[in-house]
Parts: sequence; C-alpha cells; structure tokens
Amino acid sequence: MKMAKVSSLLRIPKYRSFVVIPVTILQTSAAVTNHRPKSRRLCCSVWDSVLNFHRKNNSRAFTSDSPDSLAVTSTLSTPSHKRHEEYGRLLPCPAENVLPRNIEHLVVKEGGPVLDFITKALDLPPLYVADLIHFGAVYYALVCPKPPSTATMEEIRLYKEFTNPSLLRKRPSLKGKTLREAQNTFRITCVDEFVEAGTYVRVHVRPKRFPRCYEIDWKSRIIAVTESYVVLNKPAGTSVGGTTDNIEETCANFATRALKLTTPLKTTHQIDNCTEGCVVLARTKDYCSVFHRMIREKKVKKLYLALAAAYVPPGIMTHYMRPFRKAPKIISQDFIPGWNLCQLEVLECRKVPWPNASIEEENGIQDLNWPNKEFAFECKINLLTGRTHQIRAQLAACGAPIVGDSMYMPAVIAELVGPAKLKKQFESDSAIEEWAAKHGKEPGVSIGLQASQISWDEDEGQHHLYQAGPPWWTQ
Repeated sequence: MKMAKVSSLLRIPKYRSFVVIPVTILQTSAAVTNHRPKSRRLCCSVWDSVLNFHRKNNSRAFTSDSPDSLAVTSTLSTPSHKRHEEYGRLLPCPAENVLPRNIEHLVVKEGGPVLDFITKALDLPPLYVADLIHFGAVYYALVCPKPPSTATMEEIRLYKEFTNPSLLRKRPSLKGKTLREAQNTFRITCVDEFVEAGTYVRVHVRPKRFPRCYEIDWKSRIIAVTESYVVLNKPAGTSVGGTTDNIEETCANFATRALKLTTPLKTTHQIDNCTEGCVVLARTKDYCSVFHRMIREKKVKKLYLALAAAYVPPGIMTHYMRPFRKAPKIISQDFIPGWNLCQLEVLECRKVPWPNASIEEENGIQDLNWPNKEFAFECKINLLTGRTHQIRAQLAACGAPIVGDSMYMPAVIAELVGPAKLKKQFESDSAIEEWAAKHGKEPGVSIGLQASQISWDEDEGQHHLYQAGPPWWTQ
C-alpha cells in the first residue's frame, strides 16, 4: 500500500513529460517504511533525545536562509497533522519556488539514527525526511559551530556545554582532530546513518527546486557523447551539478537518465542556473580530473552570446570583483587590493530587435521596465577569467545589463535615474552594501545569456569544439 503511494507520484500534471523517479528514491522509501531504530536505548522521545535550541512549548530555533548567515527567530508550534499535510513529499516538484527556503540547526543530545532524530526533532514525516536526505539537504558536523551573535544567553550556554573541552575529550570520534576540523560539515547520504551525542545537524527543510528539469526533453539537448565525456546544451532554469540543498534535480542526473548510463555523469564546470548553453560532463573520474586541469591551465576556451540592453564597445573589458561568495557580485573599474581580476573580450556587438513579449514569456524572461525596448545588442564574448556572474556584472557595470537579468538590471536603472547619488565609490563597507542593495533577486528562469561555444586541445593534440545552436532570442 505504501509503495503504491510512491508510484502514484510518477505523473506530473501540467508538464510535458513524466517524472523519472530514480530507483534510489523508491529504495529509500521502502527502507523508511520498514525503518526501525537500531537501538531503543539510544533513541528516546523527542525532547529527551534532542537539544536543538528549541523549547517544547515555546519553540525557538536557529533558522536562516543561508548556512553562513544565521539568525535566531521564533517558530510557532504547529499541530502534527497540519505539519504532515504541509510536508508531504518532495516529489512531485512544485511548479514554482513559492515557499521561502529555511534551515534548521540542531544538536543531538543522545545518539541514534539520523532519520529518527530529525523526524522527532522537527515533527516531520519520515518519508519527507528521507527525501531531504536523498536530495542532499542534510548535513552534520561532529561539533556544533559557534552560534550567531543574535543567540540568547541560554543558547550560548548550551553551545558552551556541548563544546566543553572536558566533554569533547571523552568522544572517541574526535581523537586527533582540532576543534575547527571537528566543526567541518559533511553531507548525510543514508537514512540509517548514526549520529552520536553532541553532533551538529543542519537540515534544509525547503530545498531550492528546479521544476524545469521535468519539462525538458533531455535527449534532444545532448550535443555529443564520447567515451570520456558528454556535451550538453544546458537549458536555462536548471542547475548543472546541484545546489547546497538539492543534488537530485541537476543536469548531470537528468542527462545520465536520458542516456541510460549506468555510471552518473560528473560536473566539470559550472554556468549560472539562468544561463543556457554548452556544458561538459565527464563520464569518468579520471576525465573529470583531466578537464579540471585543462581549465586551470587555461586550455579551455568559452565563447558566450549575451543579449545586452545597450551597446557595448568591442575590446577587452577589465574590472575587479569583491571576493564575497554571495550575490550580487560587486565590481569596480578601479583596482582595489584583494579584489579579483575580471577580464572578458567583446569580439563583436550588433544591433538586433528586442524580443517581443510572447518570446520573453515563453522563455521565462522577466519584464524589468528597461526604458528603451526598440533594440537590444547581441554581443559575442570571449571569457578570459571565469568568475561567478562575471559577464552579467561587467556588462551591467558598463550600463548594458543583460535582458531579463532581474539581479543586475535594477541597479543600472536606479543609476540612470539618479547617477549623481549612486556614484560607485567603494571606499567603505557601507558604500558597498548601499550599492548592493540597489540590486534585485536572482532570475527565476532565463536571461539573455548563452554559453554558445566551448573548445579545448588535449595533450595528444586532439582539438574539440562544440556549439550550442541558436539562442532563445533568435528562435
């Protein structure tokens, strides 16, 4: 009966194809339905077995939108039956990411299987927790990291209690490790994995989803298949190798299934989720290492087509990017010590019609109210350094943001409206943050950017060159 419930999820209404649920999910579901704690002595009731900075009636937890940016927020107690309706299964995939992503930070008080621990600590259905583990949305560290500055005195006291040197010395798993090493996080991959007392567990309760994965005819997106690699014309609105909280809905996984390969394809390089075009996926670990080495040695050449909202003069463009992991990426024309060099070469820039509303809607392009939509400008770009968001940030810095780029175009529009107020003088952290606040959110699906061509020369003298075909704005 329970297995019938799983199979009933196979069909996704409103999508052009059926969801291919991997065998591992079905196996995991079967394992969960038969799951029993390995040791009743080690798996007690929820409030006896978990220290999660919660209180049973007045619930209070470390929650955040990012593992690096924690904030203490109150959480309301929700009846179990309501929570179990709200958290059913991760499949079928919702059509949109409408619910906010949130993260729960827990510490184990008494050891036991991780699935039991999370199920009880967060009052979530076991199958939902099993899905989270399968999606790669659960992490652990042997020792809890330091709580945020907003933590309460009680939470700080509990942290100190569980990181007390005398207590840590009694844990065999920490032998030979420094505190910093013990606080490194690792992904949990098995529902039966045992978590000992004092272990820190991070649960991404609502992972970022990629509904477009289920709409694509993946076989039609394959450009080339060789013994060593596969070249994919990546669709916009998808992730090459996954996110921190979702390693299931990826180009690598769906291409593997489309080609019916027995060994999963491996990611060799990344392009933004909102970018389409050429991506190389390795078929073996050895070739993955070979391709990484060629990238480091700058033997891999990438050409992009960018649909800019304004003219971009041909030539080499140089900026410096703030070494900050989060977007938006802030760049400066002036050299700033410690900032990363960004260079690209605009090979040509030609005027083209701005895509009409129906084409934009079909491809998930947001209307951002750019003042002049009569013409756009298609730029052919040779990427000289490969920074995250580099083309998007550099073109925006020149006043020519990419069409549909909801993160960088709003800042350019704001600058056009009041250039005197928004001079980008990055002389202080507050000035940088003020400029970053002018930016918008990451695009939902697509922007006018395509990785149109990739080429490389191998040591044996073999030359490889692949093209993605026409970009969406010309179809």
